[in-house]
Amino acid sequence: MDEKGNMKTAPVDGIGQSLKNKAENINGLLAGFLPKEGGEQATVISSVNYSVNAGGKRLRPILLIETNILCGGGGMEDPLVAAFAAAIEMIHTYSLIHDDLPAMDNDMYRRGKLTTHAKYGEAMGILAGDALLNLAFETASSALAKEGEPKRVLAGAKALSILSVKSGLWGMLGGQSVDVEKTGQSLKEGTLDFIYRLKTGALLEAAVMVGGVLAGIKEEEVKLLENMGGAIGMAFQIQDDILDVTGNDEVLGKPTHSDEKNNKTTYVTMHSVEEAKEAVKQLTGEAVRILLKFDKKRGRDANFLIGLVELLSERES
Repeated sequence: MDEKGNMKTAPVDGIGQSLKNKAENINGLLAGFLPKEGGEQATVISSVNYSVNAGGKRLRPILLIETNILCGGGGMEDPLVAAFAAAIEMIHTYSLIHDDLPAMDNDMYRRGKLTTHAKYGEAMGILAGDALLNLAFETASSALAKEGEPKRVLAGAKALSILSVKSGLWGMLGGQSVDVEKTGQSLKEGTLDFIYRLKTGALLEAAVMVGGVLAGIKEEEVKLLENMGGAIGMAFQIQDDILDVTGNDEVLGKPTHSDEKNNKTTYVTMHSVEEAKEAVKQLTGEAVRILLKFDKKRGRDANFLIGLVELLSERES
C-alpha cells in the first residue's frame, strides 16, 4: 500500500517463500541458544526444546531483525540483535505453553502437534514455560555483557527494559491476566481492545521497538515503531478471531471454535466477520503508512516488511 492506502506498484509476490526462508534462518539461530539435551534436567530441557522446535512463523524475531535492518542496523549479523531475536521467540513460546495449559485454554494441539503439557504433563509444561522466560533474559543479558562500547551498552539496556516491560505485568502477561479473568463475561469494546493491545500487541511492539533501538534510532522514531507494532498486533489478533470461526483445524494446526468453547468475547462476537475484516484492513493500512515513513526517511527498502504486514492480514493459519 502507498500513503493513500493503495497497493504499492512493486508487488509482494514471493513474500511467502521469503518468509519461510527467514523462518528457517531463525530456526538455525535458535539452535545455537537452546540447551543441550541430557543431564539431570533432561525432561525439562527436552520439553523446552520440543516447544521451541514445534515450528511457527517466527514472526517476532523476523520483525525485530528486519526492522533493525530498515533502521540501519546489521540485522542477524549483529550478535546483540541475534540474541534479542532469539530471546523474543523464547518469550513468545513460553506464553504459548502457558496459554495452552488446562487452567487457561486447555488446548491439546498447536501447530498440528501435541501441546507441551499434553506431551510432558501439566507440571512440566509450567516449568518449561518458566525455563524459557528465564532463558530469554539470560540470552539477551549475556550478549549485552559482552558489549564494550558505551552507546551499544546503553542501547542494549534500553532494549532489555522494553522487552521486560512489554512481556510482563504492563504488557503481555497483564493482558493475559485480564483475558483469563473476564472469560465468560460480557465485555465492553474498550476492555477487549485493552486485552488485545497487551496480550498480542505488546510483544509485537517490543519486536519492532527493540530492532529500532539496537540500530540507534531516536526516541520519536521508537514511538512510531511502537504504534506500528500495536497496529500489527491488533490486526493479527482480530484475524485470529476470524480464523477461529471461518478456518479449519487442519490448516490452522489447532482446534477451531476454541473461543466459543471457552465462552470468550472476541471482535467477531462483538461485531461481525465482515466488520472484523474491515478492521484488519484499516489496521494493516496504518502499519504500512508508518513503514513508508521509514522507507522514505531512511532511503531503505521496506518492501519486505510491507509485504509481510499485508500477508499477515490475509493469512489462513
